[in-house]
Amino acid sequence: GDPGARAARDGEKGKPADPQGRPLEVTHGDKPHSKIRLTELQGRPVLVDFWATWCAPCRAIAPALEELATQYKGKLKIAKVDVDESQQVAQQFGIRSIPTLLLFKGGRVVDQLVGAMPKTKLEDAIKKQL
Repeated sequence: GDPGARAARDGEKGKPADPQGRPLEVTHGDKPHSKIRLTELQGRPVLVDFWATWCAPCRAIAPALEELATQYKGKLKIAKVDVDESQQVAQQFGIRSIPTLLLFKGGRVVDQLVGAMPKTKLEDAIKKQL
C-alpha cells in the first residue's frame, strides 16, 4: 500500500483532533466547502468571517473583505463560514451575532471584530498581526 494514503486515512478517523487542529468548513476563493485546519495555517494570519446569506451587514462588508484578500494575498488568508451551514463551528467559537470576524494567528484567536465596519478598521486589525 501507499504510506501516504494510509497516513491520510489514519488522520481522518484516528485520534480526536486537538482544539487548534479542528477543521473549519469554510469557503475561500474558488473552493466552496473545503476544510482548512488552523494548525496548517500557523505561518500566516487567517481572518474568518462568520456570516449568513440573509444578513445585510454581512453582505455589506463582503466587498471590503474581497479587496483585502487580494491586497494581502500570500500574507493573509480570508475564509468565510456560513453560520447556517456550519452551526457547530459557530457554536465552538461562541459566535452570537453576525458578522463576526475572528483573526487567528498561530492557530489561536488573536482578535475579534463584531458588526459591519469600514475597510480601514478591518485593515488596522490585520496589520497588527502581520
